Amino acid sequence: MTSIAQLTPTQVAAETSAQVLDVREPDEVATGAVAGSINIPLGELAARQSELDPATPIITVCQGGARSQKAAEALSAAGYRVSNLDGGMNAWIQDGKPVA
Repeated sequence: MTSIAQLTPTQVAAETSAQVLDVREPDEVATGAVAGSINIPLGELAARQSELDPATPIITVCQGGARSQKAAEALSAAGYRVSNLDGGMNAWIQDGKPVA
């Protein structure tokens, strides 16, 4: 199994060249998300991964970090360069990062 890099909210905020993929459900995203993130719920990811640019690194995000870790592992297996926001949106908000 490939090891997925775990990024802090500060590292994610500084990574302006990556695609941020939010794998939460739309009702969760409505409560606040990383600005500019792409929302593809985890259950739809296999069918919709063609919406992601394989040439651009991806940072996966969910509420606590578990679903996004699963998404990161699946995308990594499909050949994408992926890292995960450690602690998810809970960590992002706790760190005082802006939400859209």
